Amino acid sequence: MLTDLTLGTAVALFVGGSLVIGVAGTRLTHIVDDLADRTGLGEAIAGAVLLGMATSLSGLVLSVSAALADRPTLAMSNALGGIAVQTLFLTIADLVHRRANLEHAAASIGNLMQGGLLLCLLALVLVGRFAPEWTLWQVHPVTPLLLLAYLFGLRLADRTKDRPMWRPAQTRETQPDIPDEQAMARSAVTLWLSFLGLALALGASGWLLERAASVIAADTGLGQSVVGALMTAVVTSLPELVTSVAAVRRGALTLAVAGIIGGNAFDTLFVAASDVAYRGGSIYHAIPDPVALWVALSLLMTAILMVGMIHRERLGPGRIGFESLAIAGCYLAGVLSLLLTSG
Repeated sequence: MLTDLTLGTAVALFVGGSLVIGVAGTRLTHIVDDLADRTGLGEAIAGAVLLGMATSLSGLVLSVSAALADRPTLAMSNALGGIAVQTLFLTIADLVHRRANLEHAAASIGNLMQGGLLLCLLALVLVGRFAPEWTLWQVHPVTPLLLLAYLFGLRLADRTKDRPMWRPAQTRETQPDIPDEQAMARSAVTLWLSFLGLALALGASGWLLERAASVIAADTGLGQSVVGALMTAVVTSLPELVTSVAAVRRGALTLAVAGIIGGNAFDTLFVAASDVAYRGGSIYHAIPDPVALWVALSLLMTAILMVGMIHRERLGPGRIGFESLAIAGCYLAGVLSLLLTSG
């Protein structure tokens, strides 16, 4: 189905899927922000789990579809490139928040815990990349470890929220997570149904994008690495950009950062799901070094972000901190490296 697309049709399908993802992502921010208040989850947990998972569905479906179709490079470059570009999107959200730099205003124990979890998960992906190519039923041992580590990390983050042993100092720029009265008045059933409908739209868009991306990669000669890391990764990450900017404009700063970090943590499970779907052995060993570089860059970018939240540099309105500049520099270096090695 949709296997004999022309290049023009594939490009049109790609653009259409991108528009659906952008629109659905915009609506998701408002729904999840209200659910965070209505359910009592709080912005950090709701952003990491609900918003992070939902906005990642298109990328997850794309990576799994590519792995099933024996395109491991597209599957992994989409997953790993998406983590890097979503971290870059925080720089854009930082520019939108005019009052102070975002890492200062949105520092919270929940976001730091999610950042630590993300570092652990990315490190596990690298372990799989350089460990012996052992598999059981064509699945590498790191794959179940990724899932277990993710679930354990979420449990720790939830327990830390209830009994925090550390709190960021409250400053004039800190935005507290206070439930909205209008959100509390909305029907929980309506909110959940809206959330599920938008999530399904994102998942369907990811499936269509995979078909289009494979044709674009083959017919243009760009290759799966470039199309995956610089095209599908950016498009399937659009909900994170839209939701982060929308959350900042709503004043939900913790949600803005949590949606990115939590989404990135969930995105590492793209690798696990793709490994299960890929029938050619360990998918960790089926990718070229330029794609594996995105894991190291994502580790570096996440570490810089966490340092920024701990340091909490205080700058005037309209200025961004060192962490946003460093993250942008890391991403641009990765793009340049990929283009040079692919050429």
